[in-house]
Amino acid sequence: QVEFLESGGGSVQAGGSLRLSCTVSENGWSAYKSYSLGWFRQAPGMERETLAAVDMDGTTAYADSVKGRFTISRDNAQETLYLQMDSLKPEDTGHYYCAAAPAPPPIFLRLGNRVQGRGQGTLVTVSS
Repeated sequence: QVEFLESGGGSVQAGGSLRLSCTVSENGWSAYKSYSLGWFRQAPGMERETLAAVDMDGTTAYADSVKGRFTISRDNAQETLYLQMDSLKPEDTGHYYCAAAPAPPPIFLRLGNRVQGRGQGTLVTVSS
C-alpha cells in the first residue's frame, strides 16, 4: 500500500528552523507526479490546517498563518517534497503530514480532508 513518509521534525526554540521531507513508499511518486502536493498540520485540540501546496511546475500557495515563513518545494527527480520552516512559533507545534490532490495549489488549500494519502506524520515542537 502506498504511503507518504514524512521526516525531519524535531524540537526547536521559537525563531528556529526545520526542514521537513516527504517521500512516497512503494515507488508511488509517479502516481502523483502530475498532482499538487502539500503539507497540513494537526495540532492537539485544533482543527486540521492545510499550510502549503505546490504543483508539478512549482507554482505555490500558502496559508496566511505561514506565508513568508514557510517555503514548500518539490524535487521530482529526487521524488521528494520539502517544507522549509523558518521563524518558527510555538503555535506551529503539531504533527505535520503531506498529501496529494489533482487540484491547483490555491484549491488544494481549501480541500481539507479531500486529499489523497496520509502517513504517520512528523512531530514539530516549538518552545517559547
